[in-house]
Amino acid sequence: MGERKGTNKYYPPDFDPAKHGSLNKYHGSHPLRERARKLAQGILIIRFEMPFNIWCDGCKNHIGMGVRYNAEKKKVGTYYTTPIYRFRMKCHLCVNHIELQTDPAGCDYVIVSGARRKEERWDMAENQQVLPTEREARERLESDAMFRLEHGAADRECRERAAPGLAALQHFQSLWKDDFGINCRLRSRFREQKPPPREEPRPGLGIALLPEEPQDRRVAALLALQSPHSYEDKQRLKRTEISSRPWFPPATGDPPRKPAPVGGARTPPPTRSTLGIVRKGDPPSCSPPKHSAEPRGGGAEPGGAPQSIPTTSLVADYSDSDSS
Repeated sequence: MGERKGTNKYYPPDFDPAKHGSLNKYHGSHPLRERARKLAQGILIIRFEMPFNIWCDGCKNHIGMGVRYNAEKKKVGTYYTTPIYRFRMKCHLCVNHIELQTDPAGCDYVIVSGARRKEERWDMAENQQVLPTEREARERLESDAMFRLEHGAADRECRERAAPGLAALQHFQSLWKDDFGINCRLRSRFREQKPPPREEPRPGLGIALLPEEPQDRRVAALLALQSPHSYEDKQRLKRTEISSRPWFPPATGDPPRKPAPVGGARTPPPTRSTLGIVRKGDPPSCSPPKHSAEPRGGGAEPGGAPQSIPTTSLVADYSDSDSS
């Protein structure tokens, strides 16, 4: 983020591109800011990552590979045309300074002072591995016939010494080539050696149980599902019902009637006239409602004259009690 500090959009009024060239020159600062404070001495501050595990000589603590430091980078020489750089940094656990430099000849880093390397490099000669032919040896093999003959004799002796070991390795590899068959044979042997499981009595049952049969399993499944018929029985019953159903509906003379509403025919809602309620202030022409229904005992008296049905009316007074 430090490199972005010089990137701004503001140009002062007295900024002259022909005179100043850039904003860094106008402000009198370097584009690398604090990293270039020792640039006059040929030193640049960089972020350096430890290439291998080391032991600090000051505090005797271990510093792991990958720990990062703010290091001073400086050119101290060249290997042919490749520059050699030296890095100086301060230990984060003490006041000791550690110096490393590049080794272009060995493609590695070398500790100059302040620490010692934790030796973890792999030596191919000690582990009896085939070493790559060096550049000088390749050149002599191409140009010197005597050296080529001696080199060939040494290679044959090395091959004869390594032949028994190579043959043994090839034999063991051929034995373990079919790993699937070996695994199958090993598992079958384990099954034969494994003792049979003991039949322990089930808890809560004091009687011996008979062996299970397919019919018992079917009945248990039906009881668990709470269904008296199986799927096949249900399908058979459904097919029988469909085959016994008539193809055409029964012929009737009358058209189908709509079902009557529940509770009979609907009656109109009652009104004041049907209930016999007379409101105060209504005109006298209002007559009491006529009852169409006759009494149960008959419509006339024994003398022959029709019996008059007394009618009653209710007068509702909605006026204010103080206005009377």
